[in-house]
Amino acid sequence: MEKSKRHSFSGSIGFVLAAAGSAVGLGNIWRFPYLAARDGGGMFLVIYLILALTFGFTLLITEVAIGRKTKQSPITAYGKIHKKWKGLGVLSSLVPVIIMPYYCVIGGWVLKYFFIYLTGNGSAAVEESFFNSFISGNSEPVIMMVIFLLAVAIVVFRGVNKGIESFSKVLMPILIVLVIIIAVFSITIRHTDETGVTRTGLQGLAIYLIPDFTGMTVSRFFSVLFDAMGQLFFSLSVAMGIMIAYGSYVRDDADLKKSINQIEIFDTVVAFLAGVMIIPAVYTFSGREGMDVSGPGLMFVLLPKIFSSMGGIGNVIGCLFFAMVLFAALTSAVSIMEAIVSSLMDRFKFSRMKAASVEVGIAAIAGLFVCLGYNRLYFELPLPNGKTAQILDVMDYVSNNIFMPLVAIGTCILVGWIMKPKLVIDEVEKTGCKMGRKRLYSVMLKFVAPILLLVLFLNSIGVLTII
Repeated sequence: MEKSKRHSFSGSIGFVLAAAGSAVGLGNIWRFPYLAARDGGGMFLVIYLILALTFGFTLLITEVAIGRKTKQSPITAYGKIHKKWKGLGVLSSLVPVIIMPYYCVIGGWVLKYFFIYLTGNGSAAVEESFFNSFISGNSEPVIMMVIFLLAVAIVVFRGVNKGIESFSKVLMPILIVLVIIIAVFSITIRHTDETGVTRTGLQGLAIYLIPDFTGMTVSRFFSVLFDAMGQLFFSLSVAMGIMIAYGSYVRDDADLKKSINQIEIFDTVVAFLAGVMIIPAVYTFSGREGMDVSGPGLMFVLLPKIFSSMGGIGNVIGCLFFAMVLFAALTSAVSIMEAIVSSLMDRFKFSRMKAASVEVGIAAIAGLFVCLGYNRLYFELPLPNGKTAQILDVMDYVSNNIFMPLVAIGTCILVGWIMKPKLVIDEVEKTGCKMGRKRLYSVMLKFVAPILLLVLFLNSIGVLTII
């Protein structure tokens, strides 16, 4: 295949930190702990780990190998592998285009809360109506979204080495240190509520780690399985073009297998620590009931109340927490934008500056509509999964529940059945290293992964009801 001249990561560390930065995002922080708490603690962790080493490994190494082999972005990489599969590249590229605007809106929310705690005004966020009043405001959510978007754009404007790689090398170590500090603090706290009941962080940690098989049925097992599998899409940034784009920047002499293993370890450890960071604190101050909250309700409503309950140190912990979340959101948003920018550069031959500028414009306009979805454009639309949604939820549903499973299924069919697993295996082993897990990889790619993905897809759109 013809390979055009292309920038590349200076080494495997740069690639691993950039890819891990993409993987460590909002999904790890506000979704993983909630699912773990809801799905039996240690039982969810074990299933997630098994899936990460099999299902996640299969999708991740396939996409990175496709990127490195073709030296193309997602929109053109699939067509390079097989001319009749160009459509899959277009579908793959649409995913980050849909995700980017609403991710920047949420990033703006995080930025707002970081500023509140940074200025010592964390108590203002405790009011029940504070979050809803903020997101339904006329201008402030838009301003915060634009600031966040421009911060992401600056990194992408600077390119692969001076931008993405340098940014990841600085931010990721800081993020890890913050996660560890907050996690250690979380398991050492204790609190006595107004009824005289004392709870500790260690008790919350036990709930997180010890498997709970109470009420275990076949249906419940599949529920946990699909929760863990769905979480892997968020955690590993697969099926959204990102890993193909980043794979295209990996040097041909890099040990792909080793890098993939490091990304898996990095992501899994951070996801685990996110649970250690949040579940013990939530349990200590809110009991079991608080552990039923996830998403924006957890991060922007419940946690500020918990920080307030901590007394004088609460504002400091809140500031550290939202700084960590902001860093995680920024590294993920950079990877989402880069997948789009690289696609525009490869497909339309745009310069990096022009491609990034176009994407900033698209994201800003679409992000404005997302912000207005909580104000003048508010509506409630029933979704096939039984939930009601407005603009942000609709975009999230289309990208995560429809497009991403379809991209992953298509990738499994193309590489597993049409081009054969040898395509990826040869790419991984061309540096002389043995891939390992080859037989497992082939079985997962051809049979297990597409079947699980199809069931997940049909269940998510309401056609098949298993859970």
